[in-house]
Amino acid sequence: MGLIVQKFGGSSVKDAEHIMNVADIITKTYSDGNSVVVVVSAQGDTTDELLEKASEINPKASKREMDVLLSTGEQISISLLSMAIEKLGYPVTSLTGWQAGFITDSTHGNSRIKRIEKERLVNELDKKNIVIVAGFQGINAYDDITTLGRGGSDTSAVAIAAVLHADLCQIYTDVDGVYTADPRIVPKAKKLDEISFDEMLELASQGAQILHTRSVEMAKKYGVNLEVLSSLTRRPGTKIKEDVSVEKLLIKGVAKDDNIARLSVVGVQDVPGIAFKIFSQLAAKKVNVDIILQSVGRDNKKDISFTVSTSQKDEALEVLDSIKNIIKPDEIVADEEVAKLSIVGAGMLANPGVAAGMFEALSDAGINIQMISTSEIKISVLIDKKDTRKAIAAIHDKFIV
Repeated sequence: MGLIVQKFGGSSVKDAEHIMNVADIITKTYSDGNSVVVVVSAQGDTTDELLEKASEINPKASKREMDVLLSTGEQISISLLSMAIEKLGYPVTSLTGWQAGFITDSTHGNSRIKRIEKERLVNELDKKNIVIVAGFQGINAYDDITTLGRGGSDTSAVAIAAVLHADLCQIYTDVDGVYTADPRIVPKAKKLDEISFDEMLELASQGAQILHTRSVEMAKKYGVNLEVLSSLTRRPGTKIKEDVSVEKLLIKGVAKDDNIARLSVVGVQDVPGIAFKIFSQLAAKKVNVDIILQSVGRDNKKDISFTVSTSQKDEALEVLDSIKNIIKPDEIVADEEVAKLSIVGAGMLANPGVAAGMFEALSDAGINIQMISTSEIKISVLIDKKDTRKAIAAIHDKFIV
């Protein structure tokens, strides 16, 4: 039939019952005449538990040793899943990331895939084996274990699909597709039959925890056919592809990100070069900045505010502190009680007034907007974290009925 790559997240393999369910899905796909490569994440909360163990020993452990530790979670998953498939009577072999040929750069904790040496994968498929690969991991030029960052198993799966020219890459999760909003927050959220790469990329980057952003980028670049579906319901999921059929929905989704912080550099001189001095130093330390707002100058001074992920807040504050003598701010303020809310949809391109509709919905709900950012298919606003659920519901009701 064809070659299918299937990826199963931690919740899909969290215990023996779930592992046997996944084994049944895989073997049914194989029995239909397909070649199958499977990418698996660490079971359930294993990664968090490993992080906790590391913290007990050394809260400042090197990133190299953290990679060695965290990679063991996926190794447990691939071996147990292979045992389950063996029990069902099918030929199977498990491979770590490095056995599967994942060669990465040396950025421990957030490595990028440089290439996949696919010979071992091809040889195992030629033997008619089901191949179970540990996601999220690889090896660098120095033979050190590396990891791709949280959610990196999605990227592992898409990379394998790309290099093997797979017919389909299925990402199995605990939800049965991509919804217009988190159905746990908005019960009326609708499942989408299909969504474009660009729309999915925006939703992923704005906090929709469905797919790893880099996996969507890679799928778009190499034309990988993607489908998001549930390992529990086994119903058709959401297809992610370049071109989608015309749908009535103006907005494809509402996403939230409440793991962010707003940093404000208050009262700096209103002269050329101040913004460059701030953001060049942040870039040098690889601090990712999202929404930026600069106030109109007054009394020869201005304020510059921007958002970063909470994980990079302390690093960003250290950078700002290191250039205090250069930029001479009145004060530097950090606020973690904020959330970013985004609406995404290619239909916004041809429909003026979307921003006004979003702002009206928030106004009617009594929610104040702190910062705004826009692109061709996305509008993001920064609001108080306590208003997040109310804001999502208000916006969803405004655009998606």
